[in-house]
Parts: sequence; structure tokens; C-alpha cells
Amino acid sequence: MDVLFYLVPGLIMAVALFMAYRVVRRWLQVRGAWNSGLTAQGRCLRMFTTTHGGMNDTSVHTTLHHVYEFTTHDGRVVRFEEEGGPGTRLEGDLVTVYYTAGENVVATAHEPGRLKQAAATFGILAFLGVVVVFCVGFMVTYTEVFLPLHI
Repeated sequence: MDVLFYLVPGLIMAVALFMAYRVVRRWLQVRGAWNSGLTAQGRCLRMFTTTHGGMNDTSVHTTLHHVYEFTTHDGRVVRFEEEGGPGTRLEGDLVTVYYTAGENVVATAHEPGRLKQAAATFGILAFLGVVVVFCVGFMVTYTEVFLPLHI
């Protein structure tokens, strides 16, 4: 039974650390696209929404998605999907795409907002850090209070 009090917080910590990895990875990718200096004119091919929640009288969360297509400076056609973006951007609209060169092109149609993105990233990381610290504190407290003292 004691394993449960270590396994559940351990799994929560693993998920929080994985989420932190994904947030930092995406932040670095978008920052790299903005800093690369490479831009292209792209077109919004599709706009759609996804919804989550709404069951048992819970709130509904809607996420806006855009699908873009552009041609890189070396002639490759790249299509990518991105969450967020302005709700006024419709299918067929022209956008400026910021991207990185190389084998795996990373692109974004979000306008550069380094301070806003950094603040959001660090806010999410702070929250995930609190989750990890709470889990570690829970496991340490459980060990000290409930496990017998070995002399």
C-alpha cells in the first residue's frame, strides 16, 4: 500500500516534467524561427476549432487552429498546423511565416512577441515547478510521518 503513495506522486511528477520539456522545446523552436531572419509569404488553407469539456456541467474550452502553407527559399512547399492566432484570420488570407532552414523546417505564423512568449513560458514552468515540489514534499512528509523509524 505504501507504494501507492510514491507511485502516484511519481507519475504526476513525470507528467509535469514531460510537459515542462514540451513547453521549453516549443519555446525554443518558435524563438529560433523568429531569430532565423527567414520569412515567406504563406496562405491560410484552413481554420477550425476543437472543443474540450462540457460534460457533467463543466465549462467548454475551445481552441482555434490554422493550417498554413508556404514555400521556403530553397523551393520546398511546407504545410503546418498551429494553435492560436487571431480569430479574424480566415481561409485564403495571406500571412508572414517565420521559419528555420534545414532538414526539419520549424515555422510559425505568430507575430514576434518575445516578451509575451517568455512570460507565458516561465509562468507555465513556475506552475509545473510548484506541482513537482508539492509531489516531492508529499513523498518526504509521508516517509517521515507514516513509515516506522528504523534504529
